[in-house]
Amino acid sequence: MTAVIPGAIPIPRRAWKNTSLGRFFRNPRSVFGAGLLLIFVLMGLFAPVLTPYSPSSLEFDAFMPFSAAHPLGTTALGQDILAQFLYGARLTLLVGAVAGLLATFLSVAFGLAAAYFGGWVDEAINTLINVFLVLPGLPLIIVAAAFIRGGGVWPVIVVIGFTGWAFGARVLRSQALALRERDFIAAAAVSGEGPLRIIFVEMLPNMAGLIAANFFGAALYAVLSEAGLSFIGVGDVSLVTWGTMLYWAQAKGALLQGAWWWVALPGLSIALLGTSFALLNFAVDEISNPKLGGGRLKMPRRTQAAPIAAPVAGDALLSIKELSVGYLTPTGVVRAVREVSLDVQPGELLGLAGESGCGKSTLAFAATRLLDPPGAVLGGSVRLAQHDLLALSPEELRKVRWKEFSIVFQASMSVLNPVLKIREQVYDAMQAHGVTDKAKLDARARELFDLVGIQMQYLDAYPHQLSGGMKQRVVIAIALALEPKLIVMDEPTTALDVVVQRQILQEINAVRKRLGISIIFITHDLSLLVEMSDRVAIMYAGEVVELAPAHQLYAHPAHPYTQQLMNSFPPMTGPRTRRSGIPGKPPSLSAEIVGCPFFERCTKRMPGVCDVKPLQTFTVAENQTAACFLYDPTVPSEIKDSAIRSSQTPQPEVSREPAHTIN
Repeated sequence: MTAVIPGAIPIPRRAWKNTSLGRFFRNPRSVFGAGLLLIFVLMGLFAPVLTPYSPSSLEFDAFMPFSAAHPLGTTALGQDILAQFLYGARLTLLVGAVAGLLATFLSVAFGLAAAYFGGWVDEAINTLINVFLVLPGLPLIIVAAAFIRGGGVWPVIVVIGFTGWAFGARVLRSQALALRERDFIAAAAVSGEGPLRIIFVEMLPNMAGLIAANFFGAALYAVLSEAGLSFIGVGDVSLVTWGTMLYWAQAKGALLQGAWWWVALPGLSIALLGTSFALLNFAVDEISNPKLGGGRLKMPRRTQAAPIAAPVAGDALLSIKELSVGYLTPTGVVRAVREVSLDVQPGELLGLAGESGCGKSTLAFAATRLLDPPGAVLGGSVRLAQHDLLALSPEELRKVRWKEFSIVFQASMSVLNPVLKIREQVYDAMQAHGVTDKAKLDARARELFDLVGIQMQYLDAYPHQLSGGMKQRVVIAIALALEPKLIVMDEPTTALDVVVQRQILQEINAVRKRLGISIIFITHDLSLLVEMSDRVAIMYAGEVVELAPAHQLYAHPAHPYTQQLMNSFPPMTGPRTRRSGIPGKPPSLSAEIVGCPFFERCTKRMPGVCDVKPLQTFTVAENQTAACFLYDPTVPSEIKDSAIRSSQTPQPEVSREPAHTIN
């Protein structure tokens, strides 16, 4: 019995036009290309119906003119040219199709294997590809075909297929390498998808146009190679193909006898076959790339969910203790995170800020077991509720990901797979965790879209049909699909304008309060974190140098680094002053850092203290800590006062004259 989903609406005729077949038949080039190929295929299939003669029959006179019995005349050997042309289409198309498929299969298999597995597999396959590319194609085919001359059509197909795959493999490898770095592939790996599913479901659909181009190119190459081999007499000239027609026409002096159509007909047909391949390649590219398919969606009014109170915080949901993370390089270990300890409470939004390269993303990825080699956890522990994340097996981790915690990647607008509809991508994480009922999937997807403020019709859109802000909301909806307890957001508003950024942040906050989830929000924008976070952690050179409630950090930043970061934002009122950046640069993370990592750039440094003593964290005020020796009770107050006085240099006032305008 067929289940009926309530509210299901039949696809109207206009919607059918936007399907793959609809776009195919709407495109004149694809219709023309398919028509040409269909004509050739039908000619070969129905050759016995279209002509009563055998293509190898020698019962007629030589070079007979056009007649009702012989519409294209006869050859120098008394064979009917029309029969040879019709039957020749069979073997010509067979050579093109089978050799093209063989070459494409080898190209895809070698190209994807090299790109996906990398390492020695990539090196070995790349060396093999280079060897085949260095060898001249046609001479190699001629030499190979000479050894199997007279063996029929299949040895020719095998020779052409095995000598024509290398260029396609090189192109597909390059495309696959680029795809492998895309965020939606990383998201698929995070979801626990195996290599075969990632290759066949995530990567191959995105390469469909390129694979089609490779097939049609290889098929045309096979047809031309067979024709070339036959024309110079190296192939099996006893076969009836368009290539052997050219060979016998040249050998018997067809042009000298005035029988030019004997040469022109197979030659023109090969050219038209190549044209049909090219036009069909355009069609496949359009079908496989939704951006080329047209179709617009109306921009509806956006609905916004009303926030409700967040749950009361209890014990820490996420507890990171003395976590150290590094990148293993040939020259040594680059210590990106150094003994960091952080707690995230239920329902809390913890902001993580600092300049580029300070270890924010590395800390988040290591804590959630998403760090790729050569990154490695060097020490410490991470607990999420009752789970020890660093000790979980891959299968146990797969059950926890997306259900207990999820992540919104940096530049997450590229996370969405461009050839899959939004609906399929929203379903994906839920299906990976056992939700297979279509009605439940649809109901949850609609609920998520209502939660993040997107109209339901966009479930059936492709990513390119959504604006940047809407894509960002979709990614957040996917992260919320299984109502995880923790979401890590790695700069989720990157590349968005300030208006859309604010809308998304308001929705994130509303969803957090409604569901009671915890969020780690990573960004460079300290002013943004101060506004929306409960607490803010400031990182520098892989260490948390200050941790405080957001309002307290804004009013009384303790660490000199935090103070200089806060001073980078000009006030809205008061006199205008000249702003300057933080001089110097962060220390090398591959070196052993003695003392405070901010020492060289600090305006309040205390030589003999900050650069000598092991770094410690001190309590500045209630719930506020800073890794700065200015708060070390063992350091004499006169040394601290001297350092503070030396940093208090007046800043010159900027002229208040109005700026010149350009008319």
